[in-house]
Amino acid sequence: MFQWTDDALVLRVGKFREADLWVRLLAREKGLVTAFAFGGSRSRRRFTGCLDAFNLIRVSAGYSRDGRFLNMREATLLSGPERLRRDWRRQGMAANCVRFLEAMGVPPDNAAACHELTLGILRLLEREEDVPSVMPVLFRFRLAAQQGYAPELSFCSRCGRDLRTVPEAHFLVGEGSVCCPSCRRPGDMSLSLSQEALDVLGKVKEYSPESWGGLRPSPEGARQAARLIDAFVRYHIGLEWGNGRFRSI
Repeated sequence: MFQWTDDALVLRVGKFREADLWVRLLAREKGLVTAFAFGGSRSRRRFTGCLDAFNLIRVSAGYSRDGRFLNMREATLLSGPERLRRDWRRQGMAANCVRFLEAMGVPPDNAAACHELTLGILRLLEREEDVPSVMPVLFRFRLAAQQGYAPELSFCSRCGRDLRTVPEAHFLVGEGSVCCPSCRRPGDMSLSLSQEALDVLGKVKEYSPESWGGLRPSPEGARQAARLIDAFVRYHIGLEWGNGRFRSI
């Protein structure tokens, strides 16, 4: 029976029998996995204090004889949030990030980076005194960028002009790229982007979530950035938020 040990974030937990749990994990090396914790709701020795959402744990697991099921052998708590447990608004933001991560998926070769990114946004939600509501949307953009989807924001996709030299740019929804005002054509389905919105998106692509606490965009800057991200996710990744989850469209 193949067994492994890895550091993992607990994303979701649910019951499937009276004393047994299923646990959705984001493991540093294995990526997204679902494991069964037999006796997980009662065991004081193997899982004490570990199996709560957003905990970071070290888990030992092994596959069943037929290789169809992953069973947790034991787990050790490495760290867990406190403020996140008490604050429903922060919990909602964290859950939104997790739902997008699950809908987007985690390629095996990107598991460590996705693990670190998700750990970073949870740390931000735990530690920052004031968390702007746009943070889960920015997480979507960074995760998409990390997997090679997000648009280039520095140069016009049509003429190559440096977008830092123009007062505003335009996100071309159908093309999934950004252009300067001179290259915007009649009939283009586009969204306006101020320099502030471009700057926010650029910093999200470049820096880890734990550095996003200093981002304080104006309401208009946040709205423009969020519109671009939502349009990009919908048209080019094929995901849309509705009824508490991301669904394919």
